[in-house]
Amino acid sequence: MTAIDTTEAHMLMRSVLQRIATGPELSKDISLDEARDATVAILRDQVDPVQAALFFIALRMKRESDDECKGVLDGIREMVDGVVAEVDHVLDMADPYDGYNRTLPAAPFLPPLLAECGLHPVSHGLDAVGPKYGVTHRHVLEAAGANVDLSPRQAADRLTDANTGWAYLDQANFCKPLHDLIPLRTQMIKRQVLTTVEVLAKPVMGKQHTHFVTGYVHKPYPPIYAMLARHVGFDSALLIRGVEGGIIPSLRQDGKYFSYHNRGEEIGVDIHPDMVGIKQTLRAVPLPDDLPKTTRPGDEIAIAVDIKDTALAAADAGMEALGGKRGVTYDSLVYTGALILKHMGMHDNLKDAADDVRAVLDSGKAASRVK
Repeated sequence: MTAIDTTEAHMLMRSVLQRIATGPELSKDISLDEARDATVAILRDQVDPVQAALFFIALRMKRESDDECKGVLDGIREMVDGVVAEVDHVLDMADPYDGYNRTLPAAPFLPPLLAECGLHPVSHGLDAVGPKYGVTHRHVLEAAGANVDLSPRQAADRLTDANTGWAYLDQANFCKPLHDLIPLRTQMIKRQVLTTVEVLAKPVMGKQHTHFVTGYVHKPYPPIYAMLARHVGFDSALLIRGVEGGIIPSLRQDGKYFSYHNRGEEIGVDIHPDMVGIKQTLRAVPLPDDLPKTTRPGDEIAIAVDIKDTALAAADAGMEALGGKRGVTYDSLVYTGALILKHMGMHDNLKDAADDVRAVLDSGKAASRVK
């Protein structure tokens, strides 16, 4: 977009709000370009915070159109400090940015595992954001001793390092203007369109192809994520119905994922843990009973466990699983690892993919890639 000055930004926001914030029957959709320009103006701090909050709340209240979602994502992408890695294929992995608060996250350890399998994964996230304010990839990986403060260029360079092969990239380092909106988002309380689209910011790309992996809970989201992934140019996408909206399915129940290749239409596939040889009584890694309980100031229901202690527990469980210790975390890595290897064309079926993941875990080699 052509940069606009503060006066033009004020006029744009006034026009947009007059249309999207007029009640359930009279509100009108705005164009992709208007949604993009309004988002960029907000990220450039050209819009009063009250109007910025009203913009996102009004979009949610009337329900965002596809073009509005695309426009907000395009606005974010204009502010992303994106880079191209010196590898042909990059696997972009986005777990929920607001983290976990009912289970112990295992997904932060998928990138080093998949790097040992021959892929080039980048996971991204941030420290804390609503609505859950839960335990995030950043918390767990930091507790495990990984570097969570890389620049985009540093993250991309790690993908070519034979001893590492993966990276975590924080939103504060690849899109600081968006990260700076977190206090305002906290004040808005409710989920906004930013929560949906920020995971598709695409900060690190491959020389030839970039592949997207994320999770969901609610049925309306797969077509939305697939539409947005195609819009920003992800060559393939794997959208997994996972516990707490993450990328690891239930270990004891029927599951589902949607995927597309070559930017085609997404296809739904039913799955079950039996398909990868998993027989668990638990659906996910449980929180240890001895974790201290806490609350977030001003929001007594946002989280029930202490972030630091939960991250340490997840880090210990993850490192043990990467070292070959069998258990719920190990099975979690096997399940999603197999889904990803099959999606990336490294195996024709889930059983063979799962056998490959188990062999890598049992070797213990992936653990050395973390620190």
